[in-house]
Amino acid sequence: MIDKEVDVHADGYANAGSDDHICEHVSFDAQRFLRGLDAIFDAHKAPEQAEPYLQKARTEAEHSHNDAGLLTVLNETMGFYRSQGRHTDNLPIIRESLSIADHLHLQEIDPQAWATTLINAATGMRAAGQYEEAEQLYRQALDAATSAFSPTDRRLAALHNNMSMLYSETGRLNQAKRELEQALDLLEQSSPDASADIDVASTHTNLALLLLQMDRYWASDAIQHAQKALTIYRTGHLEHSAHYASALAGYAQACYMAGCLQDAVSGYEHALSVIEECYGRNTDYYHTTAVNLEVAKQALHKHMPSSHKTRESQEYQESQESLESQHAPKSIESQQSSEPHYMTESGASSIPAISHHISGLALSRAFWNDLGKPLLAGAYSAYQGRIAAGLVGYGSECFGFDDELSRDHDFAPRFCLWLTDEDYDAIGEQLQADYDALSRDFTVAEQGKPHFAGHGSANSDALTASQSPLTPRAQGEFRRDGVFRIGDFFERITLFREAPAQNDVASWLSLQEDTLATATNGQVFADPLGVFSKTRQGFKFMPEDVRLSLISRRLGMMAQAGQYNLPRMLQRGDGAAAMLSIHEFVNATASLMFLINEPVSVGYLPYYKWQFAAMRKLSRRMATRLAGVCEQLEDILRLSSAACFGGVGFGEGGKGAKPAAERIIATVERICSDVVDELLREGLTESHETFVEWQRPYVENHIKSDASCLHSL
Repeated sequence: MIDKEVDVHADGYANAGSDDHICEHVSFDAQRFLRGLDAIFDAHKAPEQAEPYLQKARTEAEHSHNDAGLLTVLNETMGFYRSQGRHTDNLPIIRESLSIADHLHLQEIDPQAWATTLINAATGMRAAGQYEEAEQLYRQALDAATSAFSPTDRRLAALHNNMSMLYSETGRLNQAKRELEQALDLLEQSSPDASADIDVASTHTNLALLLLQMDRYWASDAIQHAQKALTIYRTGHLEHSAHYASALAGYAQACYMAGCLQDAVSGYEHALSVIEECYGRNTDYYHTTAVNLEVAKQALHKHMPSSHKTRESQEYQESQESLESQHAPKSIESQQSSEPHYMTESGASSIPAISHHISGLALSRAFWNDLGKPLLAGAYSAYQGRIAAGLVGYGSECFGFDDELSRDHDFAPRFCLWLTDEDYDAIGEQLQADYDALSRDFTVAEQGKPHFAGHGSANSDALTASQSPLTPRAQGEFRRDGVFRIGDFFERITLFREAPAQNDVASWLSLQEDTLATATNGQVFADPLGVFSKTRQGFKFMPEDVRLSLISRRLGMMAQAGQYNLPRMLQRGDGAAAMLSIHEFVNATASLMFLINEPVSVGYLPYYKWQFAAMRKLSRRMATRLAGVCEQLEDILRLSSAACFGGVGFGEGGKGAKPAAERIIATVERICSDVVDELLREGLTESHETFVEWQRPYVENHIKSDASCLHSL
């Protein structure tokens, strides 16, 4: 999925609107700087010229001691780095811009510039995956913008657009849709000609993509929004705009989801040509769209009438369909059972029997909003500004992967409250007792929103109770919710009260990726003090040397298990050993996918149960590197039974195990080739050798530390 976010400049929404800027020092002409930067982008020379231009402007602003001019440069640098996917590089720029704005007392002297800086900082944090900080900044920005901008100012539309992306990426799709609809309404009201307005077009594209993310049921509506966007670009003769590529890709995605595969292929092909013109080939944007095009082509080929296929391709397709039919899922009738009301030690939990799924995170947030907030505002008002709340840690709901099946164990309304040691000593035990006393009874409105009845006993007559027993691993000292010391919470998960120092590489290597995923998942609903978020964030910042060392290790296992041992075990007819080789290859490749995309931006690979759910989610994100790997790994697993244990006459249309084995080996090599291409793009290697063991020395050459634990040689 490709979301289109909107940059906010000091001169308005997507370079349209008023001419107000942060006041510039006479020795640094901010207007001239912005005109020069616009010229670079208009000439499609941003990949080569934008960064040197920004760096030179920064130097000039610093030498002239012009903090206001420097802030203008930093705002533009944030947008550029974000467009290039350089989110780690962007974080210090964001923090510096906020520091300068605070130093300038911008909130008092120039409220519009203050709102603009907050919006850009929030969007940069969101793109870097720092969702808690991003949401806090967006809320500050909304407060500032509402008072600083007129009701029809297009920068308000930009804010609603970018907030929708935050809600989308954190699973709150209905809120995301409402934000986009507000943005579209505001833009259409304020536009002198909405039929040729590029910002209206971008918002239609974003709505199309969001509807696709919500459900395939919305595919036809998504196509309508995408078509409106394309019509606007053509009416305004804006076909060479960089944003036009997003509209084309959005239209292609909608067509793909709706089954209009030929239109999807055409849309992706057109999008690629525009992306190449505007951004060049060596960008994540180009590579992601190229992968999407290939997926669409494969789907089109699969559904192409037999008369249009070559004999060779038709035989291949028939063999594929034969194998797929053996592994097709069978539908079964679900059985309902009446279960007694279950009382846990954390209070009564009466779960309504509902016809649609409410995610654990949504339930947790509603529980916090309806009962948690009032609890703190009442008896704990003196500490309310010091207590963090949210849902993080163990449990499928913390990863956002829970479904109806997840309700059979450890399912109940819950949230966590995180306190400093000092505050826990003062109120921790009593707060835990008050948390336990909260009613877990809730009703569900027609639109699917849960609502909690209140403190104490609730009216359960309208509720249908459902048992969801707590397993031992979620009780007592292993409890997953309630009141915690911040350090204790992370120590239970990682054995560290805070993230190891950046130079303590041995400790970082001792942390498993699924452990780090558990410590950094979920959502933080409130953290006014910021201590919990800072501690949690520390675990996201894996040292670069450690990341590179792990990439090298994964390459080694991919080569050993997938490229070397797997073919040999298949030749020997040792199906069990071949299956284990596939297992090791898949695990190493899945880990590599997250490491290549950088954990600070995309998180860590979770434990085995949710690895593929996480990879599918990552593959749908804009600019994901190696986005096509997940589907290829699933293909390998689907074929593995036939390849390893099929024997004569089994699998691939009765042709025996050999076709499946050959397909797996070819897919392994294709994945390794894709990985090498990505290493070349990242500048981590100079070699085109596809046996990935030989890539390890090139990757390790980039490790700065001489610690022996980081090096394989």
